[in-house]
Parts: sequence; structure tokens; C-alpha cells
Amino acid sequence: MRKNKRIILIVLDSVGIGALPDAYKYNDEGSNTLANIAKKIGGLNLPNLEKMGLGNIISILGVEPQSSPIANYGKMAEVSTGKGSTSGHWELMGLHLLKAFPTYPNGFPEEIMEKFHKAIGIKTLGNYPASGTEIIKVLGDKHIKTKKPIVYTSADSVFQIATHEEVIPVEELYEICKKARQILTGEHAVSRVIARPFIGKKGKFIRTKSRKDFSLAPTGKILLDYLKENGREVLAVGKIYDIFVGRGITKKFPTKNNLDGIKEIIKLVNNNMGDMIFANLIDFDMLYGHRNNPEGYANALIEFDDYIPKILESMKYNDILLLTADHGCDPTTPSTDHSREYVPLLVYGKDIRSGVNLGVRKSFADVGKTISEILNVKVDIKGKSFAKQILR
Repeated sequence: MRKNKRIILIVLDSVGIGALPDAYKYNDEGSNTLANIAKKIGGLNLPNLEKMGLGNIISILGVEPQSSPIANYGKMAEVSTGKGSTSGHWELMGLHLLKAFPTYPNGFPEEIMEKFHKAIGIKTLGNYPASGTEIIKVLGDKHIKTKKPIVYTSADSVFQIATHEEVIPVEELYEICKKARQILTGEHAVSRVIARPFIGKKGKFIRTKSRKDFSLAPTGKILLDYLKENGREVLAVGKIYDIFVGRGITKKFPTKNNLDGIKEIIKLVNNNMGDMIFANLIDFDMLYGHRNNPEGYANALIEFDDYIPKILESMKYNDILLLTADHGCDPTTPSTDHSREYVPLLVYGKDIRSGVNLGVRKSFADVGKTISEILNVKVDIKGKSFAKQILR
């Protein structure tokens, strides 16, 4: 038996649970990723999340509230400005972003593009906000003929570069992204530069799974820094390593999709590895939220729900599982961008209380603060711990 407690933190990327009070500032009034998907498809069938208390947080068609949920439940508000993966994950680890990352609704300024073109030795196509799948339909063939990379952005703070793998090999695209990351600093320090490789022929272009994020390093000290300083082992599953630029991570486990990530989590838990397993399941956001596909999103939720019993069975007596999200991405609204939402909070362990209503937390940072208390690591980060509410 493990003597010390271990944390398993799973971020269900974009699984929001209702618009925040300031959602109007982001044109996100009425967004509610989970509840709106449920309404759209006539109800969600998530029996295991239901048992944990998901339906006790808000009303979700098909997900009933439980009189004795097996987990503790609540929802959390975001203090940080924005609604992106970077700010959401940073806040989970105790860092508030009070100045929004820059966005470019009219494309990137000439001064930036000139520096970028000089750095990579060729001009680019695009340079406007667009859906990634749509822009390669429009410019993919021209890119193949000219070999010019496609640059685009969105409502998020991102500089995205799309290239065909047979025109510019993936590793070369990564080097191009690194040059962009070096240029995008100061007032133009976007949260992420993203490599978006694709394959196929005109009319049949598809993006590959070789996407890679080149994130901005956290601008302050985070929980992960303290854990590493105190000799704790932090295992990063999925895009967590990239989001934090490796900060505080002792070992990374890249994944291809949600299912790959879920199986990796189960393997690490079974093998009794790490003091903290920190995972991100990206498909909800990348494949279904941004593409306004509520049916696909619902199926991805069902897939995750199906594996919850295996996750719980693999947990040791001292393990504590936290399920949450980093923002919303409501696929039922006209927007294809993230949505400013509360995120769910479910906390389960065999040696902790169950059925505790954790209420509406004022910040995602409460997760980081709670983890620090459970792992007995002194920190100077944002947030208010709920450890005393759940520990026996």
C-alpha cells in the first residue's frame, strides 16, 4: 500500500458547465457545453459520471442528481482574463493571468510577419482568423504549389502554421514554429504557436495527429515548480508538458487521442507511478467543440464515461482523482471558439469523504492549492484549499 497520497488530475479539455457572469464580454452568453449538448441530442447517457455526482452540479438532461454520489462535486469560476487552454491550466496550478494574451482579429501586423518571413526565408499565405479545417480547403492547393506555409489565428491567442507533410516535413514545421515562438514576445507574446500539419489532395485535405503546441512559459511560480523542488514526481499525460513548457514535469507521456490518454492514465495508476499524474484529454475540444459537432462530443463523453470504472478500479487506497476542465467550447453555438464557462469539479478517493457539495469555487486555482495541502508541500500560489472538506 502507498504510504503517501497520490493525485490523479484529469482535465477534460473544454467540458464547460455554464456561462460565467462575465461571459457577455466574450460574446458567450448562454454557453453551456454539457447542458446544451444534452439538450441538442435529447439527453446524455453518462451513468458513471452520474454516480460521481455530475448531475448534482447543474441540471443536465439524462444525467440525474444522486442522493449519495460516490464523489464530491462542485463547479469553479475562472479569475484569469480569457478563455484559453493556457490561462485555464495555469490557473489550475495557482497562477492568475490578469492581462489577456493578445489576439488578432485582423491578422498579425506587418512588423511581425516581416520578421517571421525573414526568419524562415519564405513568405506565407493566409494571416487571418479561420477554422483550421476550412483554411486548408481554401489555401491547401496553393500551399502545395508555392511551398508557402499557411498562417492563421482564431479568437484565441494563437499563431497557427499549417503545412502539408509532403511539402514541409513535420520536423521542419516544428523548427518554423520555434522561430515564430522566438519572435512572438513582449506585446505580441501569444499564448501558443501551434504546428498544424496536414496530408491529402485538393478537396480531401485532413489534419494529422502530429500537431504540436509551443506555449509561452508560465509568467509566475506554479504548483508544479514547488512539487519538483520538493522531490515530487509529476507525470504529464497528453499536451500537459507542452502547455507548461516542461515546467515542474519529471516525465512526459505524449498521446494520440483521448482513448490513448485514458489507457495511459490507467497504466500509470496501475503501476503505482508518480506523486501526481496530470492529464489532458484534448479530443472534446479539438475534434468536436471547435468543429461544432455535438454528436461527436457526446460520443467522446460516453467513451470517457465507459472507462471510469477501470480508472476507479486501478486506483490505490490513498489515491485521489480530480476531474475538471480548463474552459468551455460549446458546439451548439454559432461560434467555433472557446466559451467563457464554469468548469465541473468531481473529486473521488477510497480514503476520503464522498457526497460533499464543494459549492461554487471562486477560482480554478483552488485545485492547485488543495493538491499542495494533500501532498504536504508549502506553496505561495493563488487559490483556497478544500482539502479539509474532503479528507477524513
